[in-house]
Amino acid sequence: MKINTSLPAHDLNAVGPAAKAIEARGFTGVSTQENRQDAFLPLAVAATQTESLELRTNIAIAFARSPMVAANMSWDIQRASKGRFTLGIGSQVKGHNVRRFSVPWSPPAPRMREYVQALRSIWDCWAKGTKLDYQGEHYQFSLMTPNFTPEPCEHGTPKVQIAAVGPMMMKVAAEECDGVMLHAFCTGKYLEEVILPRLDNGLEASGRSRADFEISGGGFVAAGADDEAVSKVFEWVRMRVGFYGSTPSYWPVFEQHGWEDLGHKLNDMSKKGQWEQMTQEISDDIVHEFCAVGRFDQIADKIRQRFGGRVDVIAMPENTPKDLLQELQRV
Repeated sequence: MKINTSLPAHDLNAVGPAAKAIEARGFTGVSTQENRQDAFLPLAVAATQTESLELRTNIAIAFARSPMVAANMSWDIQRASKGRFTLGIGSQVKGHNVRRFSVPWSPPAPRMREYVQALRSIWDCWAKGTKLDYQGEHYQFSLMTPNFTPEPCEHGTPKVQIAAVGPMMMKVAAEECDGVMLHAFCTGKYLEEVILPRLDNGLEASGRSRADFEISGGGFVAAGADDEAVSKVFEWVRMRVGFYGSTPSYWPVFEQHGWEDLGHKLNDMSKKGQWEQMTQEISDDIVHEFCAVGRFDQIADKIRQRFGGRVDVIAMPENTPKDLLQELQRV
């Protein structure tokens, strides 16, 4: 199992030392999120300051960027890192696309399929010298002159993974991508009974095996050095479950457990601004369904039971002990 952690991104001047420390501790890789900071810039810095650390955006918002822009940035980081970069992209929701990024909205799964196909077409043009001619409903690319063709990358083209929650995006991930980044709002039951069968069907349709495909995430890990630290993370997970559970697009997870009424109740409370009360609706038993819980000296077995044999990549806190990282990487 690969063990990743988040790369601090609020200060680019601190990224290099932070990435070196994470690599020295023994993590497999680092990821960045596109919240307050750009997702690509910290990884560009980390690429030049590390030797083995895998680098991924988790996630960069796709539709706010032309595939050509994402292809360029990914190509540069892939070259700088000598082949350690994975482009992780997600659709985000309509409100953010339209009101925060001012880009048009359309059904996201068909558009994401084209986005990934366009990336592949652009990279094939740069890597193999093929004529650029991608013609889709949402994206069209047909112009690439030598002046705009980047230097060759001897380390192969970047891997592409997408964030997926619903069945249509799962299908796109399995048929078009190198992997899928699952949402943390996911129980073991939902992972086993819904997500993995969907992915298996998509991989079979694309003529690939599970060994060709990487699955990341699919739940929370509430871990820490002592009981107090674990409790803090556990309460944070409780809050996140209440927050995500108020959104109808996440209710299929609740439905798998017969918790439909809870979703409707949380949704109604969210409309009234009752955020703290929403958190209180999530029982300890429900939180445990969404995460592996334990101190660093006891979490390995919990992670093995929750994710082993199902998921290839999980995230752990930056202060995870070296010996625990080594043990988890053998799972």
